[in-house]
Amino acid sequence: MALSNPVGDNEPAANRASGARLYTGAIPGPPVEIAQMPLLEINQVTKRFGPHEVLKGLNLNVEEHQVVCLIGPSGCGKSTLLRCINGLEEIQGGEICLHGDRVTGPGVDVNALRRDVGIVFQAFNLFPHMTVLENVTLAPIRVLGQPAGEAKERALALLKRIGLEQKAMEYPDRLSGGQQQRVAITRALAMGPLVLLLDEITSALDPELVSEVLNIVRELAKEGMTMLLATHEMGFAREVASKVCFLYGGVVHEEGPPEKIFGAPAEERTRAFLKRIIEAGRL
Repeated sequence: MALSNPVGDNEPAANRASGARLYTGAIPGPPVEIAQMPLLEINQVTKRFGPHEVLKGLNLNVEEHQVVCLIGPSGCGKSTLLRCINGLEEIQGGEICLHGDRVTGPGVDVNALRRDVGIVFQAFNLFPHMTVLENVTLAPIRVLGQPAGEAKERALALLKRIGLEQKAMEYPDRLSGGQQQRVAITRALAMGPLVLLLDEITSALDPELVSEVLNIVRELAKEGMTMLLATHEMGFAREVASKVCFLYGGVVHEEGPPEKIFGAPAEERTRAFLKRIIEAGRL
């Protein structure tokens, strides 16, 4: 990894909150001391929109190969947190680190960050004037500098994997919502990200299309993709998550393995939230 403003390589991650090295992109085979720290560290992050403070000193670590599900009521900051991690929103306090290096604040190479941290939104955001294949190959060619033939070959392999190879030359408006969302996930995967952020990716879909999208996420989880998901699909979170985080009041109010959070939550607000979910028949 190319780094600037170096500090001691053996300095504990907990001591780097105000002096982490600037992230300029990952390379294969990180040093052992980097591989042993959390892949993603969110330290005391604050985010305001005008006078409204959405994130209030939020802390969260994501280990490599973990699937972390963010749950909580609407407006608790799930989507905002994901947008901050990907550099789409600036934070007002705290720090976010990837492989121990700072990805927030002055001097960050946002293009390098977004090569390594992919994001998929609830709205598919495909380019309507481009075919499926063109949507998937655009960023690898323009951002990664891949030769067009190589990018096309990889894109077709990814589309085949999700059962959409035959749709490669179609335009997005010829696809169902579930198919469009699967293409959006494929587009993110084509960049070879270290972390994949998924923001309520099934909320815009008809119920019968939800399962085909969630099946892709299940497969990615089995293959070890590091993922951070904001979701209202509680049954899915219970099934696929390594860790579940309940957000409330701008912080991670409670976190733990799914069997603990869904089976025996310690905090009253977590219990009240899940009680409403169960009463609504969503768990």
